[in-house]
Amino acid sequence: MRDHSPPESPFARAKKSLGQNFLTDQNIARRIVSLLDIGPGDRVLEIGPGRGALTGFLAESLDKAGGGELCAVEKDTALAEHLRQTLPSCTVTEADALEFPWETLTGWKVVGNLPYNIASRLLWDLAERSGGIRLGVFMVQHEVGLRLTAVPGGKEYGAISVWMKNFCALTYAFKVPPTAFSPSPKVDSAVVRLTPLPQEQRLGDPRGLAKIVKYCFQFRRKQMGTILRPFAPEVVSAWFATTGIAPEARPEVVPPEAFLLLSQNLGKCFSA
Repeated sequence: MRDHSPPESPFARAKKSLGQNFLTDQNIARRIVSLLDIGPGDRVLEIGPGRGALTGFLAESLDKAGGGELCAVEKDTALAEHLRQTLPSCTVTEADALEFPWETLTGWKVVGNLPYNIASRLLWDLAERSGGIRLGVFMVQHEVGLRLTAVPGGKEYGAISVWMKNFCALTYAFKVPPTAFSPSPKVDSAVVRLTPLPQEQRLGDPRGLAKIVKYCFQFRRKQMGTILRPFAPEVVSAWFATTGIAPEARPEVVPPEAFLLLSQNLGKCFSA
């Protein structure tokens, strides 16, 4: 079996400050790439390629499909240069993914083994600004994967579950054990697949939704009637009546679309 990983660079050791855990299991890498359904002319952007465990399979898949474009965003200077030297077909941008202009991408597929310490923040931001992305496949901490894909009524369901589902459809693909990485993390990982909603279904002003879900889930053990008591009573009462949600319900049972309606009805209370 051909090894698609570039040879390890002497300066490409994992840095705790960047949350680096390098994927070493080629079977896992192949499964992740297969979830992108790479076809002719696809443009693929990899976040944090590290030593290139996914990148070689991405390049091969694009070649088999008849060509396309492969780019990567890597914050680590040494790793970025190492990848340029070993996989010249990949255009590498040295940048922080948290500061990348995701809204400029149109028609791209995005993939990445995301550092645990930034995964939630990055995906929160990416969901809002990724209207032009066709598909995303990401490796995250197992618990984060459960929260991203959680449905109302479970303990994993929270603010990020509501937020993500108002921008995209998410599926939990598979679990990845610590042994698939070097160094091995202390927890399991998970691969999730993200498909952005059509542009016409996306929020015009997401600030209100972001603020209200964060506010409500601060008090996830309280009843919605109590949580919303400080706000306009007639608006809140109308929301309960329209959605059929009982004032005694807690945030963890309120569906994403109901939170969206609440943020729209309360308007300036949460959009300022």
